[in-house]
Amino acid sequence: MRNASVVTAFILLGIPHTHGLEATLFVLFLSFYVLTLIGNLLILLAIVSSSRLHTPMYFFLCKLSVCDIFFPSVSSPKMLFYLSGNSRAVSYAGCVSQLFFYHFLGCTECFLYTVMAYDRFVAVCHPLRYTIIMSHRACAILAMGTSLFGCVQATFLTTLTFQLPYCGPNEVDYYFCDIPVMLKLACADTSALEMVGLISVGLMPLTCFLLILTSYCRIVYSILQIRSAEGRRRTFSTCSAHLTAILLSFMPVVLIYLQPTPNPWLNATVQVLNNLVTPMLNPLIYSLRNKEVKYSLRKLLQHLAFLPKK
Repeated sequence: MRNASVVTAFILLGIPHTHGLEATLFVLFLSFYVLTLIGNLLILLAIVSSSRLHTPMYFFLCKLSVCDIFFPSVSSPKMLFYLSGNSRAVSYAGCVSQLFFYHFLGCTECFLYTVMAYDRFVAVCHPLRYTIIMSHRACAILAMGTSLFGCVQATFLTTLTFQLPYCGPNEVDYYFCDIPVMLKLACADTSALEMVGLISVGLMPLTCFLLILTSYCRIVYSILQIRSAEGRRRTFSTCSAHLTAILLSFMPVVLIYLQPTPNPWLNATVQVLNNLVTPMLNPLIYSLRNKEVKYSLRKLLQHLAFLPKK
């Protein structure tokens, strides 16, 4: 990526219309961030430590927890840094990194949700062939594929954004570097690039959502064929957590990138929910409705409680 800009640093102005609330926001966002890290680390440890959870579904859930640890870490540390009264400046390279890793991790999660929906489709619709279709090799390829395509998408969007000249002003009217706010600062006509970016950002989640919808239509059809009410309830309970997480993940993308008239305050609020609240809720969503995860978590916490103190 070539830097044709005279701007060497950007100033993050933060969430619009929150002047004077820095201390309150610092405590609130720090709480969200810490709970997100703790919750996803516990899920990660519970899955790794329990042989009962070494299945494709929990393998993908393990990767989701890793993404949910790093995803809020792209923007939250810097936001907490300046909310505590420190500098709001971020270097040009730091801004590029923020935008790249935000979209890399976001796209990876989007592809991962699609793969998890396919996993549930195979488990419900083809249970006898499940272990053959979702072999260790297939799971590894699918997991690596989510990261690879996420990297390709993020590289394209980052290159698209930062191949523009930035010659001032350098004040980013947001709490981290994202495509819509960066294009406003470019010293060039961005209308064509905005359209390409909108199509790219919108097309990828839409494609994933349609694939997920197709999987769940087949899943619902198969569930309705089950004669016993208990069988239908148990089968649906294994999919409901994933469906809830999908809705929480895709709704912010629709609200932010596909709205006709951007609203900075609404965008920032939705982004905070997407960056901090959703990754914090995912461990709760997957553990509260899953007996195996709850059992493994209980064993893990009991083990940690009885560790000898040094």
